[in-house]
Amino acid sequence: MDIVKELSKIVNPGRISTAAAVIGQHNHDASYHPAADPDAVVFPQNTEEVSAILSFANEYGIPVTPFGKGSSLEGHAIPYDGGISLDLGLMNDLKAIGDKDGYVVVGAGLTQFQLNDALKKHGLFFSVDPGAEATLGGMAGTNASGSYTVKYGTMRDNILDMEVVLPSGEIIHTGSKALKSSSGLHLTGIFTGSEGTLGIITELTLRVYPIPEATVAARAVFRDFEEAVTAVVRLRTAGLDLARIEFVDAPSVAHVNHFAKTAYIEQPTIFFELNGETEHLQHQLKRMEELLKPFEVVEFLAETDMGAQERLWDARHNLAYYYIQGAPTKQMLVTDVCLPISELAGAILHARRAVDESGLEAGIVGHVGDGNFHIIAMADFADASEVAAAKQLHEEIVDYALAHDGTCTGEHGVGVGKKRYQSKEHGAAYDLMRTIKQAIDPRAIMNPGKLID
Repeated sequence: MDIVKELSKIVNPGRISTAAAVIGQHNHDASYHPAADPDAVVFPQNTEEVSAILSFANEYGIPVTPFGKGSSLEGHAIPYDGGISLDLGLMNDLKAIGDKDGYVVVGAGLTQFQLNDALKKHGLFFSVDPGAEATLGGMAGTNASGSYTVKYGTMRDNILDMEVVLPSGEIIHTGSKALKSSSGLHLTGIFTGSEGTLGIITELTLRVYPIPEATVAARAVFRDFEEAVTAVVRLRTAGLDLARIEFVDAPSVAHVNHFAKTAYIEQPTIFFELNGETEHLQHQLKRMEELLKPFEVVEFLAETDMGAQERLWDARHNLAYYYIQGAPTKQMLVTDVCLPISELAGAILHARRAVDESGLEAGIVGHVGDGNFHIIAMADFADASEVAAAKQLHEEIVDYALAHDGTCTGEHGVGVGKKRYQSKEHGAAYDLMRTIKQAIDPRAIMNPGKLID
């Protein structure tokens, strides 16, 4: 069967491509996982086209892999079984702003950067910020989070409703615009984090928040690694109204200085943000300084200037790219474990020892306010010993997290890279996930090879 010919009956042929350049843009993501070509790339403009495409694909058993910006770190967007790469980039409209009710309705192809640019003039912002320029549909698919999660929650906490196209082509809504509901099964929760394995998210209704009156960003530099890690847990459990709290180790600060042209002290550092009313912030800042007095703090600096704050957070968000720039012949492998706060210090100290023993160029960073941290490891994939060391490091970090009531992935998702941990982490519940997948996608056309076997 000529897939392109059949798809041309559904969408304008100008929005279907088998060109080598377009295929090459859709055969990989930001991860180290190997590339694989789709048979065709399709750019739908609306939900009805997505419905018709899935109905056709389901009838003939053609795999469909959703594609947003290709920023995934676990191979979600790579079409390992060929078929259709469904690029939702044209479905990027901001459909409605319910400023009195605190919601927006958006197309799945809109990015969080685009959304926040549009919301500024309304005095609103969307809180989930994974750092990369990801689409909101992709962020829902992986249950993304970011540095603001400690205060505002993950993607799952901020989705009120989704329009989803099922493999059959049926279009459903998973919720409403109400801020809470006790009606029915929590379908929004099921489809959030499903990584395109149950259907295609085409539209989202998201919670948005008033831009705070004031923000303060602060930086605390510590003499040694253990002091910094212990301080993180102390601050997190002290009742401070933290909007962000990020940990960056000394090698990572060095990368920031080199590539962002900053001059931060190259020691373990905690970055904070407080937001709210000015008077409240001053009280919180004073409380933070009091809490840090027992620790060996080399420097504590608070920034109220917005430009300085933006430079600080840009440096943190771009850290992974600085590692890539610093090792252009190597590939990046990133761990993404999350643990209870009470287990965090032990986990990060264990990670420090594991990194040192691996001999790899690697850094430890994370959104530690919610127990999530990453190891960014660079490995030469032409050197079998480096690849083995990187994978062994990954295994050690995940095994520790699972043994201490944690999870293998706090925000990057499962994809292909963490699928092998699912049975160990979820036990019998993983069998239930397979049952749900089979019920919704009996022909297994939706993003095959990801999340669920």
